[in-house]
Amino acid sequence: MTAERSKNLLEIKDLNVHYETKEGNVRAVQELSLSVDCGEFFGISGESGCGKTTTAMTIMQLLPREGIVDSGSIRFNGRETLEFTEEEILDFRWKRISMIFQGSMNALNPVHKVIDQMKNVILLHEDTTEPEAIERSLDLLEAMGIERSRGDAYPHELSGGMKQRVMIALALTCHPSLIIADEPTTALDVMIQAQILELLKQLRVQTSLSLILITHDLSVIAETCDKAIIMYAGRIMEEAPVDSLFASPAHPYTRKLISSFPSVLGEKEIDFIPGNPPDLINPPSGCPYHPRCDFAIDICKAKIPTLESKNGIRVACFRSDEI
Repeated sequence: MTAERSKNLLEIKDLNVHYETKEGNVRAVQELSLSVDCGEFFGISGESGCGKTTTAMTIMQLLPREGIVDSGSIRFNGRETLEFTEEEILDFRWKRISMIFQGSMNALNPVHKVIDQMKNVILLHEDTTEPEAIERSLDLLEAMGIERSRGDAYPHELSGGMKQRVMIALALTCHPSLIIADEPTTALDVMIQAQILELLKQLRVQTSLSLILITHDLSVIAETCDKAIIMYAGRIMEEAPVDSLFASPAHPYTRKLISSFPSVLGEKEIDFIPGNPPDLINPPSGCPYHPRCDFAIDICKAKIPTLESKNGIRVACFRSDEI
């Protein structure tokens, strides 16, 4: 790998994002820092509402009007993306970073054929002919297990799983350096899911593709990613290489998430996390996880733990050494 390839592709530092609502400000992402290297597959997991999708939408600069970036830095290939002009943003999306959206049924334009939506992305960002753009789009559809003839279909003529595969193909049209995949395999059966993940792995080998994989499915992260973070209440609770994360989780929340996931071998008892995630308009004092934590002590209720580096991992817990 060259020196150019070895540096961080994406680096986020101290990112804080909130949503303005009638009830108050929802603190969706707080003090988030992470980096993704070229060719790295990076997982993000946690319960619904923990800030996973908000992080992705902030990177893509696709936050809704109510979403406000309070502070922080997002650098892609050394450039500060939060300072991009509108023209730079348009060049940045799809060509440099693309996204596989969670709601494929809502992400595709219902009044345009699949092939038109794909070729238009290529023609907008690259100096190529329309026949070449069409051919590349059809090749991608075929790679996703979709017949080339289905390129002439409208989104409503496709099943939910096929629309999800079209979204994945659409994200690959301009050969981006980084793909953000928000629950990319949710609507897919196991065989198609394996096919898509294998394709992404092949692209990593061929092009040094980087991937941020957002999912509730910890088995997909275990199978696909090099490193992962576990988020809770807008904060990173733990970051570790995937092998370490599953073999010896350092945060009580990570332990609970892993133990609540069933084994196909049926060898373990399934655990669960009591209670509900916190209200991000009025979060609890101290560590946001302490009301649900089996290991909470007085300091957990009074002070937010710092995300500290220990033995190649990062963990935000006062009792991680004991755990």
